[in-house]
Amino acid sequence: MKAEIISLGTELLLGSILNTNARFVSQKLAEIGVDLYYQTTIGDNPSRLIESIKKAVVRSDVVIITGGLGPTVDDITIETISRLTGGRLILDEKVLKDLEDYFRLKGLKVPRESLRQAYMPKGAAIIRNTIGTAPGIITEYKGKIIICLPGPPREMEPIFENKIMPYIKKKFKGTWVIVSRTIKTTGLAESQIDKKVRDLLKLRPPTTVGIYAKLGEVDLTIMAKDENVKKAADAIEKIEKKIRQRLKRHIFGYDYDTLEGSAANILTKKKIRLAIAESCTGGLVANRLTDISGSSRYFLMGIVAYSNDIKTNILGVSKESIKRYGAVSENVALEMANGIRFLACADIGIGITGIAGPTGVTKGKPVGLVYIALTGCGKNIVKELRFKGSRQEIKFQASQTALDMLRLNS
Repeated sequence: MKAEIISLGTELLLGSILNTNARFVSQKLAEIGVDLYYQTTIGDNPSRLIESIKKAVVRSDVVIITGGLGPTVDDITIETISRLTGGRLILDEKVLKDLEDYFRLKGLKVPRESLRQAYMPKGAAIIRNTIGTAPGIITEYKGKIIICLPGPPREMEPIFENKIMPYIKKKFKGTWVIVSRTIKTTGLAESQIDKKVRDLLKLRPPTTVGIYAKLGEVDLTIMAKDENVKKAADAIEKIEKKIRQRLKRHIFGYDYDTLEGSAANILTKKKIRLAIAESCTGGLVANRLTDISGSSRYFLMGIVAYSNDIKTNILGVSKESIKRYGAVSENVALEMANGIRFLACADIGIGITGIAGPTGVTKGKPVGLVYIALTGCGKNIVKELRFKGSRQEIKFQASQTALDMLRLNS
C-alpha cells in the first residue's frame, strides 16, 4: 500500500517550527512496510488543502494529515474535510464530554472557541485525544482513507503509534515488511565515511544504505524490505557487519542512541567518577551528561570557569600558564582538567577552553580554536581542534568531541 503525508501549518512553511511530525510518521510507516512516496507541506488555506488532498488520493491509498485541528480560526482541517466529503458537521457528544472533562480538571468551563472542536464530519470515525483537546478523525474520500491528526507532536505521536498503526495494519494486510537499522558515528566527516562504505551506498532495493550527515555526527541507515521479518533482519545484519568492520571505534551507537548516553553507559559500567571544567562550552557537556537519568552515579561536579580568576583561584590553573600561553591553550586545558579532578576527587577530569566567537579572537587564535583535555585513569590527553560555524555550532561540536574522548578513554 502507498501512503502520503500532508503537513498543515503556515508556521511550518515559514520555518518557525521544525516539522518533526513528518519524520515520525515516515519512520513508523516504514516499520510496518508501508510505502511513502510523497510529502506535502501547505499553509492554513482551505483551497490549497482541498487541492492537495485531491492530488493525494489519486496516487496514494492513505492520506495522513497533521495539524489544523485546534480551536482557532486558522485551524481549518475539519471544516475543509467536511466540505470535501460532503459530510455536514454534527455535534459529537463524546468529544464534547472529553472537552468538558479536560477543562474541568483545570477549573474552567469549555471556552466558546473550543466548542467548535466538538463538531465532527458526519460518518467520520473519531480518534480520542487523551492529552490535548483536538481529536483526530478517519474518513473516506473516493475510496481512499483520510486520517486527520493533531499537530502538536506530544499529542500526535501516541495517537499514531497506539491507534493509527494498528488500524493501518488491520485495514491493509500487506505481505511486505520494512526493517531498518541506523548506525551512528562520530569523529569522521561525511566524505571520509563515504570513501569507506561507497560500495554499500550503491546498493539497490530490497536492501539499501543511506548516509545522513549531522553536526558532529554521521548516520548510516540500512533498510531491507522482504516478506519475512527475519529475512529482512538477516539482510541488515550482513551489511551491518561490513560497516562495523570498516568504521570500528567511530561507531558509538545504534538507532536512538546518543553519544552522551554511550559515554554514560561506559562510566556507569566501569564505576568511573567524572568532573568537568568548561569555559567556551558554557556547561554544555555537563548538561548533556546530566540529562540522563541516574547521572549521579558517575557525574560528581561541573564548573563553568569563564574568567581567568576562576581558573586560577578555584581550579588551580597557574597564572604563569595563562600569561605565557594564554587562557586558550593546551597547557591551560590540561591544568583545568587536573584541577577539577583533584577538586572533586574524581577518576577523570575534563578541561575545555576555546573561542566560540564571533568575538574574542587574538593573534594566532581564531574563532573555533578549542583545546580539550582529559586526565585520569592513566590518561593524559589534550586535543587542539578547529571548528567552523556559528557560536552555538562550535559549542556543540566541542561538546561532541569531549564526549567522544570520554567514551574512548574511560
